[in-house]
Amino acid sequence: MTASKMRRRGMILILSSPSGAGKTTLTRMLLQDKALDLTLSISVTTRPRRSSEVDGVHYHFIDRHHFDLMKGAGDLLESAEVHGACYGTPRAPVMQVLAEGRDMLFDIDWQGAQQVREALGSDVVSVFILPPSMTELRARLERRAEDSAVTIEKRLAASRKEIERWRQYDYVVINEDLQRAYAQVSAIIAAERARCPRVMQGVEAFVTALLKG
Repeated sequence: MTASKMRRRGMILILSSPSGAGKTTLTRMLLQDKALDLTLSISVTTRPRRSSEVDGVHYHFIDRHHFDLMKGAGDLLESAEVHGACYGTPRAPVMQVLAEGRDMLFDIDWQGAQQVREALGSDVVSVFILPPSMTELRARLERRAEDSAVTIEKRLAASRKEIERWRQYDYVVINEDLQRAYAQVSAIIAAERARCPRVMQGVEAFVTALLKG
């Protein structure tokens, strides 16, 4: 057995941030890094699809009736209502990834993060992404050019409340420089993958073979 082939328990990595702080961009960068080998959890949502989004890639876009049916049947691991729209994580794909010893990346808000932690406990690692300032956060939302002025004001008001939740997370990263923030999140992933409780089974087998050599 080699260290690279060592079995370990799968991990749930949660990224949360106020709208515009950069979690979606960081999520894309992490998924593009093939060495990290992360699987994205694709949420369902009742909000309208943006022009830049693809159904089944960014979200599964569904109506409220379908959402309520999934929630009532227990098919959602977590759910939340944000800015007047409903979001949720389908349960089955998450449990399959964990069972296979792989890692899944979640791009969800603090409400969803809290529910996932309650459901999956120590399998969860959570990171909160902060903007460098509220001025910069506003500028990013305006540059995105996907929301009306009224919607931007609502998002900024909600952002202040979301930012107050940072203490509920395992790690905090300030996204002033995107590459630096990416490096910090990548380092968190590497460290968490090496934690003893997560690699116990694989390391025990490795050490047994090592001492016989």
